[in-house]
Amino acid sequence: MRALAFALVAFALTAGCGGSNIGAAPDAAPTGPTGPTAEPSGARPRVFVIAMENQDPSDIYGDAVNAPFINGTLLRRYAYATAFSDALPRLPSEPHYVWMEAGTNVFSDHTFTSDQKPAAANSTASGDHLVSQIAAAGGRLEWMSYQEGIGAPTGACPIESAGFYHPRHNPFVFFQDVAGNPPSGDAAECAAHHRDFVAFAADLGSGNLADYNFITPDLCHDMHGANGCPTSNKIRAGDDWLAGFLPPLIDFVNAQGGVIFLTWEESHGTSLVPFIAIGPDVKPGYAGAVPYTHSSMLKTVEEMLGLPILPTVASATDLEDLFLP
Repeated sequence: MRALAFALVAFALTAGCGGSNIGAAPDAAPTGPTGPTAEPSGARPRVFVIAMENQDPSDIYGDAVNAPFINGTLLRRYAYATAFSDALPRLPSEPHYVWMEAGTNVFSDHTFTSDQKPAAANSTASGDHLVSQIAAAGGRLEWMSYQEGIGAPTGACPIESAGFYHPRHNPFVFFQDVAGNPPSGDAAECAAHHRDFVAFAADLGSGNLADYNFITPDLCHDMHGANGCPTSNKIRAGDDWLAGFLPPLIDFVNAQGGVIFLTWEESHGTSLVPFIAIGPDVKPGYAGAVPYTHSSMLKTVEEMLGLPILPTVASATDLEDLFLP
């Protein structure tokens, strides 16, 4: 099959290999926020994950009134999944975000089942997660978490709630190799890899972006909603936020290569969540019926970045079907 045009890694998903025949990424200096600035166009394709909240596919797909940008632009031009399952349908947000990072919410020292803040008793010492793999790549790769509402610049690890930001929507603060043991606002590794979302536009304009970028809107923009938000129409508020934010990022990805995964973290009433893949190498206007979970997304990110596959997601189906052959 044709590679997905990633200069970062030869993402060749050969038939019969379950998506695991992945070439290694080239050795290169990182161009993320801790490395040099922009490289020539097309030199460094990147992966972006944007996490929305609490909607079923039926709430999003086909609702051109409340989600006009998603339906009028994204679903027409890019690929989306119709059988993306919520792996933790009876649990709240936090375990879902931890799952996006590690392919599980169960670790030898802790099981995440609540929305409690990061703490010694609500964190894990496990190093079996995505950004730990990126750190182990020896400077070949970089990652960044953009969290709306944490303050800019923070110079701190955002383990505390602030306004419409809640750490339960930020998976990295629950891993002690990032946030410390116990998790602390002074954790240097965590602080170095977190920026307020307001910094994203400048980083995008300069090309000063990491290889892996995790973006969380605040409660007023992620379709979750909260008391004090400007509108009670949660879906339209999220769609408007995406309409204002995504077009320049889509232009960047289309020009330089890369992919944007727009995911919802949990279902609202069914066992399914919406999921959209955006980029130059996805099937345009394609509604994929292959069953997926967030393990599928994590496995695909690992493949694209040329990383080892975590045991927790080894048996998951990657997102190959959403990409052009």
